[in-house]
Amino acid sequence: MSSAADDATLHGLIDAALAGARAVMTVYATDFAVERKADSSPVSEADRHAEAAILARLSALQPGLPIVAEEAVSEGCIPDIGARFALVDPLDGTKEFVNRNDEFTVNIAIIESGAPTIGVVLAPAIGLAYAGSQTGAWKGRLAAPFDTVQDWASIKTREADAAPVAVASRSHMTPATERALEQAGVGERRSTGSSLKFCLLAEAAADFYPRLGPTMEWDTAAGDAVLRAAGGAVVALDNSPLRYGKADVAGMRAFENPHFLALGDLRLLERLDLAALHPTKAA
Repeated sequence: MSSAADDATLHGLIDAALAGARAVMTVYATDFAVERKADSSPVSEADRHAEAAILARLSALQPGLPIVAEEAVSEGCIPDIGARFALVDPLDGTKEFVNRNDEFTVNIAIIESGAPTIGVVLAPAIGLAYAGSQTGAWKGRLAAPFDTVQDWASIKTREADAAPVAVASRSHMTPATERALEQAGVGERRSTGSSLKFCLLAEAAADFYPRLGPTMEWDTAAGDAVLRAAGGAVVALDNSPLRYGKADVAGMRAFENPHFLALGDLRLLERLDLAALHPTKAA
């Protein structure tokens, strides 16, 4: 990551994410308990411990920066945000964590004027790290005790061929998602958990990720930043870039995303009938 050596914010986010990864993996090694939040989604002590570790590092890195963090928001702690703030998901893929399939991630992003400009995604159980900023995108390797990332290498999206590879959530397939995959002419489907779906596009291992179901901004921001930095895009169904900081939108939860499409090659949009994918247009 030599080209980003002077990016103190990016390196600070990596350090904070590593602190979160250490907290997550400490719990992962135990017979941990799982609780249910008010929305029935699972939460463990790993989520809480990792979030506390990340917030401590971020607050020291950039004092006064508003931080929107998943567990804090679930407890009603929503900061006033301005044009620049951080989004934190201390454990994306809690279902994967609980099921011990290793496909969970630690995610941190910086948002500026609605766009994710810096992002870090760590998948500690499988030893992978991804980072993106305005200077590029990279993939690295990490191993216990999760205090550093090694072997950073630049990554870039690829041109999609006639039968692109799609990634999708195991547990969130919908009829609209099936339509999107069919319209794109997808030849192979890969299932993976958490924000790793964005990272597969960023490293040219896949081409298309349609998410036509509910997500929150902290679920997507870091992976979105990595994908954009690698040359891809994430767009809503009106063909506009996915925006962040939606704290007060009528009919939506604070910081909820609309349906979106993540693409390694924007030309895939030419194959899609976006109106047919809209939830109000479902067949």
